[in-house]
Amino acid sequence: MKTLNPENIKIDDYNYPLPNGRIAKFPLKNRDDSKLLFLNGELPEERKFKDIPELLPLNSLLIFNETKVVQARLLFKKTTGATIEMFCLEPVAPTNDFQLAFQQASPVEWKCLVGNAKRWKNEILELKIGNDENEIILRAEKKEKIGEITIISFSWDPHDLIFSKIIELSGLVPIPPYLNRKAEESDKERYQTIYAKNDGSVAAPTAGLHFTDQVLSDLHGKDIETGKVTLHVGAGTFKPVSSETISDHEMHTEQMVVSIDTLKHIYRKMDDKVIAVGTTSLRTLESLYWMAEKLEKRKNDFFVKQWDPYQIAENELSGKEAIGILINYLERNQLKYLKGQTQLMIAPGYQFKIINGLITNFHQPKSTLLLLVAAMIGDNWKTAYDFALQNNFRFLSYGDSCLFLS
Repeated sequence: MKTLNPENIKIDDYNYPLPNGRIAKFPLKNRDDSKLLFLNGELPEERKFKDIPELLPLNSLLIFNETKVVQARLLFKKTTGATIEMFCLEPVAPTNDFQLAFQQASPVEWKCLVGNAKRWKNEILELKIGNDENEIILRAEKKEKIGEITIISFSWDPHDLIFSKIIELSGLVPIPPYLNRKAEESDKERYQTIYAKNDGSVAAPTAGLHFTDQVLSDLHGKDIETGKVTLHVGAGTFKPVSSETISDHEMHTEQMVVSIDTLKHIYRKMDDKVIAVGTTSLRTLESLYWMAEKLEKRKNDFFVKQWDPYQIAENELSGKEAIGILINYLERNQLKYLKGQTQLMIAPGYQFKIINGLITNFHQPKSTLLLLVAAMIGDNWKTAYDFALQNNFRFLSYGDSCLFLS
């Protein structure tokens, strides 16, 4: 089926009233006590998240995003008393690979958002970490300004410490701006999935925050299989659509990594149901299809641009054929991992190629994540969100969840 171009969609059609009191400012004590809105048709049903093993189709494959949130907010104090905040977005030098970037010794360069930037001229800022016996001095120097982004060189003493240790000791958890509160010590644990592994995200893949060891055990008891991908979630995930139509909205770009073992697992399960845990896992899985389409056209291009699905002339590959093409590519090149980038925009009109269901939280009005939900369940998104508002569901990152099956 031909994918319809959604560029003329009006974002105002994807608005809904969200009172501030319905935004969950803190998580529940127990992760799996959250409510679950279950939609497998037209009528939503209220359940508990811990019920999810019995609601998923038999023999399903759940795909998780095992990215790990890093303490990406650094606060430097000037001698004048002014605070300069640096929000680390992505590495620049000596490598732009997230996994390698966190293993680097001093110095490194990162793209950052800078708060209170007008108070920072060109001086080198210093931040002292620890005590006199074990003191670490972190320095920040402006290198280049590119639009809203500033490239900053970070250096430190002792210079042989790796960057992941530096931000672990000095950084703050980058909780979402709409929580309107300061990060607390508890956020270090709760704004992280229990299976987080690969450093690189500045926002949590929040659907995964509901999973507990008990839920994972119950899933395996129901013969529901699991697999892992990595998509490092960028700050752009919170970027609102400010244009009248989405044609003028630029999607953020995120790095993704999928192992050949996971691809083979997906290939074996394509005749069953593949369920994405979170919109980040979903965008990763669907991006795989478009990478395969490019390979079929002899383009070794592993960057899926936001409008590619609506502009690439399809070869009418099935999802299983697409995954097979990627496996063959990796085997021919003796690679264990497929690495790429995705800017994929999924909006109403998009035809899903890989996934059959989605576990997700409730998203902001007029957001690209809400467009993604609408692409999957159509106008039923209004029914689902109305039901949630009327039945005291908690919204956004620390809120309740949904299970949508197609």
